[in-house]
Amino acid sequence: MINRRLFIRNTGLGAASLGLMTAFPGFSQALISAKPFVLPRSTPEKQGISPAAIRNFLDTVSKSKQEFHSLMILRHGHVVAEGWWAPYSSEHRMQLYSLSKSFTSTAIGFAVTEGLLSVDDPVIRFFPDDLPAEISENLAALKVKHLLMMSVGHAKDSIMILEASPAGVRWEKTFLNQPVVFKPGTQFMYNSGASYMLSSIVKKVSGKTAHEFLRPRLYEPLDIPEATWTENFEGVNMGASHLRMRTESLAKFGQLYLQKGKWNGKQVLSEKWIAEATSKQIENGKNDSSWGYGYQFWLNPPGGFRADGAFGQFTMVLPEQDAVVVITSESMDTKTTMQLVWDGLVSAMTSAALPESSVEQKQLRVDLRALKYDPPKLGTNSTAAARISGKEFLLDNNQFNAKAVSFQFDGDKCIFTLKEDGKPDIEITNGMNYWIRKGNLKPAPHSLFSLRRIDFDSIVAASATWQNENTLLLTWRFIETVHGDSLTCIFDGDQLIIKFLFSVARLQNKPDDRPDISCTMMA
Repeated sequence: MINRRLFIRNTGLGAASLGLMTAFPGFSQALISAKPFVLPRSTPEKQGISPAAIRNFLDTVSKSKQEFHSLMILRHGHVVAEGWWAPYSSEHRMQLYSLSKSFTSTAIGFAVTEGLLSVDDPVIRFFPDDLPAEISENLAALKVKHLLMMSVGHAKDSIMILEASPAGVRWEKTFLNQPVVFKPGTQFMYNSGASYMLSSIVKKVSGKTAHEFLRPRLYEPLDIPEATWTENFEGVNMGASHLRMRTESLAKFGQLYLQKGKWNGKQVLSEKWIAEATSKQIENGKNDSSWGYGYQFWLNPPGGFRADGAFGQFTMVLPEQDAVVVITSESMDTKTTMQLVWDGLVSAMTSAALPESSVEQKQLRVDLRALKYDPPKLGTNSTAAARISGKEFLLDNNQFNAKAVSFQFDGDKCIFTLKEDGKPDIEITNGMNYWIRKGNLKPAPHSLFSLRRIDFDSIVAASATWQNENTLLLTWRFIETVHGDSLTCIFDGDQLIIKFLFSVARLQNKPDDRPDISCTMMA
């Protein structure tokens, strides 16, 4: 064991150390109005893939259980196909989940290139005030590269433990006090806490958050103005998740890596770093999810690598095909999504240009414009609507501190209003059997019957439909997140019961964890 004070003294560290999107009218404060540099567009045939192959891919996706939200395909640096499944659209940021980790890795890459740190630096040297009283040999041996390659030596992912840290306790301290049961570098264990620590190290060595650090080095050269990244209570970006940006920005990121760090003739990111980060650093299994792991990048069995986030957020980089494929989705099966790409797209890419067909190109444009998810469409009217319209229902005590709801029916719209304790009212306008986005905003991470995975503000695409005379279904898609929610509102005299169904529970065919809420109409 190494004594903490002895370690600090020995190291000299002190306490201060295609324009094919579906267009929607309207404006929201969460909409990004800037018009960044766009990637060049091309017909598919010029870049060695047929429109028919892409159409077949889209058809296969529609028949699968994979719920894509957006798709962008690049070949030889050109966008050959792009689409957004309405109500999702190109101008909005997407929630990336663990795809964020590859951006954290990139921040470390810049820091290494600039001499701010080395991947062989001991992790404990950055956090002298957060160390346990006794430092184990394994903790002392933990290096930055072990964080990058998910081989910390923990027995399990530490992120939930970090998030459960007592109020005011630094997550770094919690992380460094976890037992390091395996020798670092020997055991792969997916560990989002490691990604958080990388983000914290970037802030330690640069004085800026990872997000701020990336702005002049990555976002500005690639013209990515819209990215946002959540911080914890210490002002450290989450590192493992919570980054949001547009689909095309993800494509630029993938293209930068495909081009070995060059952008517009300039070496933006070190080619040496990219080679290291996207090479196999550790074995982690033999399936599409586990074919070797680099520095916060996954390796693909057909070759290449990917940035990968939960529920099917992908930036796939395929050097052999000179291609990038970006997908955002809410899907439960990563392996199926990747197999669709390997079988439907990668296998259809040829080394030479193909004869062009204006007919096939037009058919592809039609298919891409038609991508959509319809809302539930049942009844547009009910005799109950007139009786409850404008009435306020008081809610029984509930975990959300929600006090009252009301429903205002106005032609083909239903305006739902939620009153929460000590907060401004939230008003969501639902189209009767169609989506409305204009003016609909989930204003804060933990508002609107909060769910842990929807801890963002977001534009809301909202619809309403009558399941029967007394049951109203509200369906909401939080289109700047991966997920959605639905409320089944059952009216019985002056009583109302609200039942919830989170989109993830729906996909898993499970009940929602949130209890029903009983409500009473005010006289």
